Amino acid sequence: MKLSRQIVAGVALALIAVSAQAAWKGKGEAGIVFARGNTDADTVNFKLDMSEEVDRWKHALEMAALRATSGGVKSADRYMAGWQSDYKINDRTFAFGGLRYERDKFSGFDYQATASTGVGYKFYDTQKMKLSGQAGVGYRRIKDGVTGQSSGNAVFVAGFDYENVLTATTRVVDKFHLESGSDNTLLSNFVGLEVKMNTSLALSVGLDARQNTKPPAPRKKTDTVTTVNLVYAF
Repeated sequence: MKLSRQIVAGVALALIAVSAQAAWKGKGEAGIVFARGNTDADTVNFKLDMSEEVDRWKHALEMAALRATSGGVKSADRYMAGWQSDYKINDRTFAFGGLRYERDKFSGFDYQATASTGVGYKFYDTQKMKLSGQAGVGYRRIKDGVTGQSSGNAVFVAGFDYENVLTATTRVVDKFHLESGSDNTLLSNFVGLEVKMNTSLALSVGLDARQNTKPPAPRKKTDTVTTVNLVYAF
């Protein structure tokens, strides 16, 4: 699991770096399972979400990695990185521009890379509840993992972010993302429950589901991952 150790080191360095910058806020989370005995199985997943607000601008970085092996055979190998900058038009409306890159060996695509822009709206923005949605257009490049061919076309992008504080220590989050083009439609949704242990640490249980409507044969359209992670907020 050399790569897993490299990912751990990378996430740790990123957390150290952003913690040193007071303007950046966010969270890093990780879940690791190593099983040895009749069956050798390793599962590692990491997430990093952070943002910074400067005047009317908000910049957000998102990173995620999932790697799993069973009996020495790799069963999951996914990496994602995204950047979005929002410009505040008024208290509820914002314009955005974003970049997103996903590499998922088992989806059938070597990568999907998208640049997009559009408009978003904050339906709720209180201490207890936050709900925002956005929609726009963009351009996406896809590389077929079977044929090795690349293609590019215009896409429609949309998504929403939801957060609800249930109690002083518990909150539920839901994040949905859609990219729809003629070569494929990607839908992803993460729903999770976080329980605080103290001001910085929490436990998170989540379900991450994604669907590619036109994956190369014989790949399945839908993948789901259930995670139990330790969360560090900064």
